[in-house]
Amino acid sequence: MRDTLDLLRLFTPLDFAAVAGILLAWAGIGWLIENPPASRPSVSRLMARYRREWMRVMVTRQPRIFDAQALGTLRHGTSFFASATMIAIGGAMALIGNADRLQGIAHDLTLGADPRIVWEMKLLLAVFFLANAFLKFVWSHRLFGYCLVLMGSVPNDPEDPAALPRAAQAAEINITAVRGFNRGLRSVYFAFGATAWMLGAIPLLAATAITLGVLWRREFASQSRAVLLRDAAETDTPT
Repeated sequence: MRDTLDLLRLFTPLDFAAVAGILLAWAGIGWLIENPPASRPSVSRLMARYRREWMRVMVTRQPRIFDAQALGTLRHGTSFFASATMIAIGGAMALIGNADRLQGIAHDLTLGADPRIVWEMKLLLAVFFLANAFLKFVWSHRLFGYCLVLMGSVPNDPEDPAALPRAAQAAEINITAVRGFNRGLRSVYFAFGATAWMLGAIPLLAATAITLGVLWRREFASQSRAVLLRDAAETDTPT
């Protein structure tokens, strides 16, 4: 208990506020993206409609080579990011094991003469986000595999009563897989932001704000979102 208190004393109240801020920002923007207000849907929510439409159109597409290739591309992306985050975690853990060198660099840059444990804890914040990203990417990759199996089980006959229900199942699994992939990407963004803690609490707060702004813009104010909304409006316009 005493050792824990001694460790906590190495950090300032601003450090605790900055760490709490990045964790709250990470959880908050994720919730907002996945549960946007009806008046301002996120890109992720808009794309879900197209994924359902993709599976519905697949029922009548012969052959379905395009669908298999498209899903294979999605799986390749998740496996790439899973491998990349695993390498990043390994590099961060190796740096934690050799924190003396990092401490020396910080001293040379006049970033302070904090004990080694302080630098290790700061690195662990980035590792936390990277580990979360890795787990999300791995699960997303597995779900895309489930989706591929469901797509293969959709009957070739559009008149078959099981065709549309199974296509709808495949669409929902596809959407769930992409949700996990997007969560992993957000964790990677915040892992980059977390490295700013090496420079201090104020840089961490600034990096959190920048990361939050980038994610919000891409989901709620990007050009791609405007294109999706325009297409949706054109589709819903009566003829």
